[in-house]
Amino acid sequence: MIVAKVIEDKDQEIEAGDLAERISSTASGTGSATARRVMRGADVRLARDVPELQPYIRSTDEILERAYASRWRIMLEGTQGSGLSLYHGRYPKVTSRDTNVAGCLAEAGIAPARVRKVVMVVRSYPIRVGGESGHLTTELTWEEIEKRSGLTGLAEKELTSKMKKLRRVGEPEWDLLRQAALQNAPTDIALTFADYLDSENAVAWRFEQLTERTIEFIEEIERVSGARVSLISTGFMQYRGVIDRRTW
Repeated sequence: MIVAKVIEDKDQEIEAGDLAERISSTASGTGSATARRVMRGADVRLARDVPELQPYIRSTDEILERAYASRWRIMLEGTQGSGLSLYHGRYPKVTSRDTNVAGCLAEAGIAPARVRKVVMVVRSYPIRVGGESGHLTTELTWEEIEKRSGLTGLAEKELTSKMKKLRRVGEPEWDLLRQAALQNAPTDIALTFADYLDSENAVAWRFEQLTERTIEFIEEIERVSGARVSLISTGFMQYRGVIDRRTW
């Protein structure tokens, strides 16, 4: 059974200081709360021990067992990117947990043998949060991406949801893609922001309607990762904005 911890105000205060400045943490308090939980101190509160949270707490074991018995499909969404893993990322500019498939399954209480498909999400251009957020092999500007793609106004769209910082962006990092593929063994790749490669992709409804340069880029992703690019996002606001090449 998953036992959720409570993030206290003091956790956010701790991260809002040195950590936010040093690695551009979002200062959510998650890392500090996790560290206190690992130390098993008396000041740790679990969600099950907070009366106000009782109406919202259920046993995940019971839910999962019923889902397995009913042969329901379960989708587990991971958090952040493989390169930000606490254990496998570019430390110390990482997040507070393992972001790979194995870590996500362990935290959710799902056995690896139950997994049928692993869909790894890949952005056309890798990003990091603004500030001292870590390595980008070749950093670009949003103006350069606009020049390449023919899009406009990307800087206004690429603000982080919590801190409202302008994201950093860089050239595709093939070594990072290969590392992520080795650690996660994806059966499929979902490519996002194909319109950032070329604005013409925003009106593509089928694979063959993508620009030639985009198709070559997708073929390179498949060679490096060893997995098929089965889902392609051509734009979040477009009608039929996903090209579906799945065979399942």
